[in-house]
Amino acid sequence: MDTHLLRTFVAVLDHRSFSGAAKALGYTQSAVSQHVAALEADLGARLVERRPVAPTPAGTRLLEHAPALLLRLDAARADVARLRHAQPTRLTLACSAAALTSTIARALAQLRAATPLLDLEVRVLAREVVIEEVLTARADLGLVDGVAAPSDPLPLPDLGPTTTLAAAEQPLAVLFPTDHPLARRRSVRLTDLTQAQWIDAPDTAVPLDRLRAVCRTEGFRPRVRHRGTDLYGLAALAAAGLGLAALPLPLAATLPGVTAVPADEPRLVHRTELVHTAHPTEPARQLVDLIAGRTATAR
Repeated sequence: MDTHLLRTFVAVLDHRSFSGAAKALGYTQSAVSQHVAALEADLGARLVERRPVAPTPAGTRLLEHAPALLLRLDAARADVARLRHAQPTRLTLACSAAALTSTIARALAQLRAATPLLDLEVRVLAREVVIEEVLTARADLGLVDGVAAPSDPLPLPDLGPTTTLAAAEQPLAVLFPTDHPLARRRSVRLTDLTQAQWIDAPDTAVPLDRLRAVCRTEGFRPRVRHRGTDLYGLAALAAAGLGLAALPLPLAATLPGVTAVPADEPRLVHRTELVHTAHPTEPARQLVDLIAGRTATAR
Protein backbone atom coordinates (compact mmCIF):
# COMPACT_ATOMS: atom_id res chain seq x y z
CA MET A 1 0.00 0.00 0.00
CA ASP A 2 1.51 3.33 -1.09
CA THR A 3 1.71 5.59 1.97
CA HIS A 4 1.36 8.74 -0.18
CA LEU A 5 -1.98 7.46 -1.40
CA LEU A 6 -3.01 6.57 2.12
CA ARG A 7 -2.17 10.07 3.40
CA THR A 8 -4.22 11.61 0.62
CA PHE A 9 -7.17 9.33 1.44
CA VAL A 10 -7.03 10.38 5.13
CA ALA A 11 -6.78 14.07 4.19
CA VAL A 12 -9.84 13.85 1.91
CA LEU A 13 -11.96 12.40 4.70
CA ASP A 14 -10.51 14.76 7.33
CA HIS A 15 -11.51 17.75 5.21
CA ARG A 16 -14.61 16.09 3.72
CA SER A 17 -13.44 17.66 0.48
CA PHE A 18 -11.10 16.84 -2.40
CA SER A 19 -10.28 20.52 -2.87
CA GLY A 20 -9.64 20.98 0.86
CA ALA A 21 -7.28 18.01 0.90
CA ALA A 22 -5.49 19.34 -2.18
CA LYS A 23 -4.92 22.70 -0.49
CA ALA A 24 -3.68 21.09 2.72
CA LEU A 25 -1.31 18.72 0.93
CA GLY A 26 -0.09 21.13 -1.74
CA TYR A 27 -1.44 19.01 -4.60
CA THR A 28 -3.83 19.80 -7.40
CA GLN A 29 -7.38 18.58 -7.00
CA SER A 30 -6.83 16.32 -9.99
CA ALA A 31 -3.83 14.70 -8.28
CA VAL A 32 -5.87 14.07 -5.14
CA SER A 33 -8.61 12.41 -7.18
CA GLN A 34 -6.00 10.25 -8.93
CA HIS A 35 -4.46 9.22 -5.60
CA VAL A 36 -7.80 8.09 -4.18
CA ALA A 37 -8.68 6.27 -7.39
CA ALA A 38 -5.29 4.51 -7.39
CA LEU A 39 -5.75 3.40 -3.76
CA GLU A 40 -9.23 2.11 -4.56
CA ALA A 41 -7.82 0.16 -7.53
CA ASP A 42 -5.06 -1.27 -5.31
CA LEU A 43 -7.52 -2.47 -2.65
CA GLY A 44 -10.25 -3.44 -5.08
CA ALA A 45 -12.93 -1.48 -3.26
CA ARG A 46 -14.60 1.91 -3.46
CA LEU A 47 -13.40 3.89 -0.44
CA VAL A 48 -14.88 7.39 -0.82
CA GLU A 49 -18.33 8.56 -1.87
CA ARG A 50 -17.87 11.67 -4.02
CA ARG A 51 -21.10 13.62 -3.50
CA PRO A 52 -21.13 14.35 -0.66
CA VAL A 53 -17.61 13.27 0.30
CA ALA A 54 -17.91 10.48 2.88
CA PRO A 55 -16.32 7.11 3.56
CA THR A 56 -17.91 3.96 2.19
CA PRO A 57 -18.07 0.94 4.53
CA ALA A 58 -14.69 -0.16 3.15
CA GLY A 59 -13.33 3.36 3.59
CA THR A 60 -14.52 3.43 7.20
CA ARG A 61 -12.71 0.16 7.86
CA LEU A 62 -9.49 1.45 6.28
CA LEU A 63 -9.77 4.66 8.26
CA GLU A 64 -9.62 2.62 11.47
CA HIS A 65 -6.12 1.44 10.50
CA ALA A 66 -4.69 4.42 8.62
CA PRO A 67 -3.77 6.87 11.44
CA ALA A 68 -1.84 4.22 13.39
CA LEU A 69 -0.04 3.03 10.24
CA LEU A 70 0.99 6.53 9.25
CA LEU A 71 2.07 7.41 12.79
CA ARG A 72 4.32 4.34 13.00
CA LEU A 73 5.95 5.31 9.69
CA ASP A 74 6.50 8.87 10.93
CA ALA A 75 7.92 7.45 14.16
CA ALA A 76 10.39 5.25 12.27
CA ARG A 77 11.57 8.21 10.20
CA ALA A 78 11.90 10.37 13.31
CA ASP A 79 13.82 7.68 15.19
CA VAL A 80 16.45 7.51 12.46
CA ALA A 81 16.63 11.31 12.17
CA ARG A 82 17.04 11.57 15.96
CA LEU A 83 20.45 9.89 15.65
CA ARG A 84 21.69 12.69 13.38
CA HIS A 85 20.13 15.64 15.17
CA ALA A 86 20.54 14.84 18.87
CA GLN A 87 20.61 17.97 21.04
CA PRO A 88 22.34 17.07 24.32
CA THR A 89 21.52 20.40 26.03
CA ARG A 90 17.82 20.57 25.13
CA LEU A 91 14.80 18.83 26.65
CA THR A 92 11.22 19.09 25.41
CA LEU A 93 8.56 17.55 27.64
CA ALA A 94 5.02 17.10 26.30
CA CYS A 95 2.32 16.40 28.87
CA SER A 96 -1.44 16.20 29.19
CA ALA A 97 -3.09 18.80 31.41
CA ALA A 98 -3.59 16.62 34.49
CA ALA A 99 -0.24 14.84 34.19
CA LEU A 100 2.00 17.74 35.23
CA THR A 101 2.00 17.01 38.95
CA SER A 102 4.05 18.70 41.66
CA THR A 103 6.32 15.64 41.73
CA ILE A 104 7.10 16.12 38.04
CA ALA A 105 7.63 19.85 38.52
CA ARG A 106 10.11 19.26 41.34
CA ALA A 107 12.00 16.74 39.21
CA LEU A 108 12.21 19.32 36.41
CA ALA A 109 13.48 21.93 38.86
CA GLN A 110 16.13 19.53 40.14
CA LEU A 111 17.27 18.74 36.61
CA ARG A 112 17.36 22.40 35.64
CA ALA A 113 19.44 23.27 38.72
CA ALA A 114 21.91 20.49 37.94
CA THR A 115 22.17 21.50 34.26
CA PRO A 116 22.42 25.32 34.06
CA LEU A 117 22.72 25.40 30.27
CA LEU A 118 19.70 23.16 29.68
CA ASP A 119 17.12 24.56 27.24
CA LEU A 120 13.90 23.27 28.83
CA GLU A 121 10.47 23.44 27.19
CA VAL A 122 7.19 22.08 28.57
CA ARG A 123 4.17 21.70 26.28
CA VAL A 124 0.66 21.02 27.61
CA LEU A 125 -1.33 19.16 24.96
CA ALA A 126 -4.15 16.70 24.39
CA ARG A 127 -3.29 13.13 25.41
CA GLU A 128 -3.22 11.76 21.87
CA VAL A 129 -1.03 14.63 20.71
CA VAL A 130 1.47 13.98 23.53
CA ILE A 131 2.08 10.47 22.20
CA GLU A 132 2.44 11.75 18.64
CA GLU A 133 4.95 14.39 19.78
CA VAL A 134 7.17 11.72 21.35
CA LEU A 135 6.93 9.25 18.49
CA THR A 136 7.72 11.88 15.86
CA ALA A 137 10.64 13.38 17.86
CA ARG A 138 8.97 16.74 18.42
CA ALA A 139 9.26 15.97 22.14
CA ASP A 140 11.90 13.99 24.03
CA LEU A 141 9.54 12.74 26.72
CA GLY A 142 5.80 12.54 27.21
CA LEU A 143 3.52 12.39 30.25
CA VAL A 144 0.03 10.99 29.79
CA ASP A 145 -2.66 10.36 32.38
CA GLY A 146 -5.81 8.30 32.72
CA VAL A 147 -7.70 5.94 34.99
CA ALA A 148 -6.92 2.30 35.67
CA ALA A 149 -7.22 -0.31 38.37
CA PRO A 150 -4.51 0.10 41.04
CA SER A 151 -1.07 -0.92 39.71
CA ASP A 152 -2.47 -1.59 36.21
CA PRO A 153 -0.87 0.21 33.24
CA LEU A 154 -2.83 2.68 31.16
CA PRO A 155 -4.47 1.31 28.00
CA LEU A 156 -2.14 3.02 25.53
CA PRO A 157 -1.98 2.26 21.79
CA ASP A 158 0.86 0.30 20.21
CA LEU A 159 3.79 2.70 20.59
CA GLY A 160 6.49 0.65 18.90
CA PRO A 161 10.01 0.69 20.43
CA THR A 162 9.18 2.92 23.38
CA THR A 163 9.34 2.62 27.16
CA THR A 164 6.68 3.59 29.70
CA LEU A 165 7.25 4.32 33.38
CA ALA A 166 4.71 4.81 36.16
CA ALA A 167 5.20 8.39 37.32
CA ALA A 168 2.30 8.77 39.78
CA GLU A 169 -0.83 7.09 41.13
CA GLN A 170 -3.39 9.30 42.85
CA PRO A 171 -6.97 8.91 44.09
CA LEU A 172 -9.70 9.80 41.64
CA ALA A 173 -12.28 12.49 42.47
CA VAL A 174 -15.47 13.91 41.00
CA LEU A 175 -15.94 17.69 40.71
CA PHE A 176 -19.23 19.00 42.12
CA PRO A 177 -20.50 22.57 42.49
CA THR A 178 -19.95 23.57 46.13
CA ASP A 179 -23.72 23.74 46.75
CA HIS A 180 -24.45 20.32 45.22
CA PRO A 181 -26.05 17.86 47.71
CA LEU A 182 -23.37 15.25 47.01
CA ALA A 183 -20.56 17.73 47.65
CA ARG A 184 -20.92 17.02 51.38
CA ARG A 185 -20.29 13.28 50.96
CA ARG A 186 -17.01 11.72 52.11
CA SER A 187 -16.99 9.69 48.89
CA VAL A 188 -19.24 8.87 45.94
CA ARG A 189 -19.68 5.76 43.83
CA LEU A 190 -19.09 6.28 40.13
CA THR A 191 -21.64 3.59 39.44
CA ASP A 192 -24.29 5.80 41.12
CA LEU A 193 -23.47 8.70 38.79
CA THR A 194 -23.91 7.02 35.41
CA GLN A 195 -27.14 8.94 34.73
CA ALA A 196 -25.85 12.29 36.01
CA GLN A 197 -24.99 15.08 33.59
CA TRP A 198 -21.30 15.25 32.75
CA ILE A 199 -18.86 17.53 30.97
CA ASP A 200 -17.13 15.84 28.05
CA ALA A 201 -13.56 17.13 28.48
CA PRO A 202 -11.22 14.51 26.97
CA ASP A 203 -8.17 16.80 26.94
CA THR A 204 -8.35 17.56 30.68
CA ALA A 205 -10.67 15.30 32.69
CA VAL A 206 -11.03 11.55 32.46
CA PRO A 207 -12.70 10.93 29.05
CA LEU A 208 -16.30 9.84 29.35
CA ASP A 209 -15.80 6.88 27.03
CA ARG A 210 -13.16 5.63 29.49
CA LEU A 211 -15.61 5.96 32.39
CA ARG A 212 -18.18 4.02 30.37
CA ALA A 213 -15.62 1.30 29.72
CA VAL A 214 -14.43 0.85 33.31
CA CYS A 215 -17.98 1.02 34.72
CA ARG A 216 -19.39 -1.16 31.93
CA THR A 217 -22.32 1.09 31.25
CA GLU A 218 -23.84 3.20 28.50
CA GLY A 219 -24.21 6.15 30.89
CA PHE A 220 -21.97 9.17 31.52
CA ARG A 221 -23.62 11.23 28.80
CA PRO A 222 -22.35 14.79 28.27
CA ARG A 223 -24.40 17.92 28.85
CA VAL A 224 -21.67 20.16 27.43
CA ARG A 225 -18.39 19.59 25.59
CA HIS A 226 -15.14 21.25 26.65
CA ARG A 227 -12.15 21.20 24.31
CA GLY A 228 -8.63 22.32 25.20
CA THR A 229 -6.32 22.04 28.21
CA ASP A 230 -7.73 24.81 30.43
CA LEU A 231 -8.40 23.20 33.81
CA TYR A 232 -9.72 26.44 35.35
CA GLY A 233 -12.21 26.80 32.52
CA LEU A 234 -13.35 23.23 33.12
CA ALA A 235 -13.77 24.00 36.84
CA ALA A 236 -15.81 27.11 36.00
CA LEU A 237 -18.23 24.99 33.93
CA ALA A 238 -18.56 22.45 36.73
CA ALA A 239 -19.03 25.20 39.34
CA ALA A 240 -21.87 26.67 37.25
CA GLY A 241 -23.69 23.33 37.34
CA LEU A 242 -23.14 22.41 33.70
CA GLY A 243 -21.93 18.92 34.57
CA LEU A 244 -19.57 16.72 36.55
CA ALA A 245 -15.96 15.85 35.73
CA ALA A 246 -13.42 13.33 37.07
CA LEU A 247 -9.86 14.42 37.91
CA PRO A 248 -7.04 13.35 40.25
CA LEU A 249 -7.97 14.32 43.81
CA PRO A 250 -4.88 16.47 44.66
CA LEU A 251 -5.41 18.56 41.51
CA ALA A 252 -9.19 18.72 41.79
CA ALA A 253 -8.95 19.97 45.39
CA THR A 254 -7.06 23.08 44.25
CA LEU A 255 -9.64 24.24 41.67
CA PRO A 256 -11.92 27.17 42.65
CA GLY A 257 -15.70 27.04 42.93
CA VAL A 258 -15.95 23.25 43.13
CA THR A 259 -15.71 20.50 45.72
CA ALA A 260 -13.65 17.40 44.94
CA VAL A 261 -15.21 14.23 46.35
CA PRO A 262 -13.19 10.98 46.23
CA ALA A 263 -14.65 8.39 43.87
CA ASP A 264 -14.95 4.68 44.57
CA GLU A 265 -16.68 1.60 43.20
CA PRO A 266 -15.23 0.55 40.92
CA ARG A 267 -11.86 0.96 42.61
CA LEU A 268 -9.78 3.10 40.31
CA VAL A 269 -6.74 5.35 40.49
CA HIS A 270 -5.64 8.27 38.39
CA ARG A 271 -2.37 7.13 36.86
CA THR A 272 0.35 9.14 35.14
CA GLU A 273 2.88 7.43 32.89
CA LEU A 274 6.06 8.72 31.31
CA VAL A 275 6.67 7.71 27.68
CA HIS A 276 10.04 7.91 25.94
CA THR A 277 11.82 6.32 23.03
CA ALA A 278 14.11 3.34 23.41
CA HIS A 279 17.14 5.63 23.11
CA PRO A 280 16.43 8.87 25.01
CA THR A 281 18.78 11.85 25.02
CA GLU A 282 20.97 12.38 28.06
CA PRO A 283 18.73 15.09 29.62
CA ALA A 284 15.71 12.87 29.01
CA ARG A 285 17.42 9.92 30.65
CA GLN A 286 18.35 12.06 33.65
CA LEU A 287 14.75 13.22 34.06
CA VAL A 288 13.52 9.61 33.81
CA ASP A 289 15.90 8.66 36.62
CA LEU A 290 14.75 11.59 38.77
CA ILE A 291 11.08 10.75 38.28
CA ALA A 292 11.70 7.07 38.95
CA GLY A 293 13.54 7.96 42.16
CA ARG A 294 10.79 10.29 43.35
CA THR A 295 8.10 7.76 42.51
CA ALA A 296 9.94 5.04 44.47
CA THR A 297 10.35 7.42 47.43
CA ALA A 298 6.66 8.33 47.39
CA ARG A 299 5.76 4.67 47.68
